[in-house]
Amino acid sequence: MEQQPSSARIALKWGFLSAIVIIIYSTVLNVIDAWQNSAITSIAYLFLGVGIFYALKEYKTQNNGFMSIGNGLELGSLLSAVVGLLGSIYTYIYTSFVDTTMMTRIMDFQRQKMEEQGMPPEQIDYAMQMTQKFMSPGIFFISTILAYIFIGFFFSLIIAAILKNNKSEID
Repeated sequence: MEQQPSSARIALKWGFLSAIVIIIYSTVLNVIDAWQNSAITSIAYLFLGVGIFYALKEYKTQNNGFMSIGNGLELGSLLSAVVGLLGSIYTYIYTSFVDTTMMTRIMDFQRQKMEEQGMPPEQIDYAMQMTQKFMSPGIFFISTILAYIFIGFFFSLIIAAILKNNKSEID
């Protein structure tokens, strides 16, 4: 019986590489103060998708050209968890020690957006109270990991469906 390649090893390798690229990209956005542009910040998720693509491609190559959608989902989700964990650690360090005003600037930006949309002050205050609760270090840490896993799951599903090649029953 043939041994399948290690999903964990591949996920760690590509998760680490993807996280490094995303961290560098995020740092550049923070330094040039472009973090407010959601189109530009969303590019980080493309880096996650590219990392998942290359991880699944490596897995398939190491598995003699075969990979099921389940293998792809497992690998991509694990990779996304690695990226989420490393990204959460980076964000905590960055906002706690490097740029301690970042969370306040994010909150001020959110308030400004709500005011521009014409929301009543009471609604804005309530939304800001709720946002403040989710910006606590623990909840923010966990929600970042979960967001990456959630988005990575869907990327993995799409990419695995494209790259899949199941072994036939005859083999």
